[in-house]
Amino acid sequence: MIIKILPGLFALLALVASAHATQKVDLVLVKKSERKLILMSNGEALKTYRISLGPRPQGHKQFSGDERTPEGRYLLDYKRESSRFYKAFHISYPNETDLAVARRRGVNPGGNILLHGYPEDGSEPEEIAGIYNWTNGCIAVPNAAMDEIFAEVEPGTPIDIRP
Repeated sequence: MIIKILPGLFALLALVASAHATQKVDLVLVKKSERKLILMSNGEALKTYRISLGPRPQGHKQFSGDERTPEGRYLLDYKRESSRFYKAFHISYPNETDLAVARRRGVNPGGNILLHGYPEDGSEPEEIAGIYNWTNGCIAVPNAAMDEIFAEVEPGTPIDIRP
């Protein structure tokens, strides 16, 4: 009796493991106050990474040079295989709303906001780069995490950046 159950159990476990392994990341969720980046699939968290932000992480990006990370829904619109910061995804900031707000205020909204790894020149050593906020408004993860994110996230994936 047990022998007949075990093959079925192993088949079920293999099916579950296979389904989990092939789950497509359909959202990258960033929780700035928790310093977390979460890869999501169909509302389920697949992996979580610790992040670094800019020195002024609270609040939505207002203008170029404010050292803040935008908040809201954007796209990871393209990948950079090679970057000063290891590898990077470009974040589609500013969107139309950001541009309109900046125009009304008479400021430059900034841009070139990235999800990236740590600098390859060693200026932010990995052993300390994850301890404090050092970017100019980008989102940074360790290079090993960036390798995993690169393998699992496709350009065009939404990124939801929350306070």
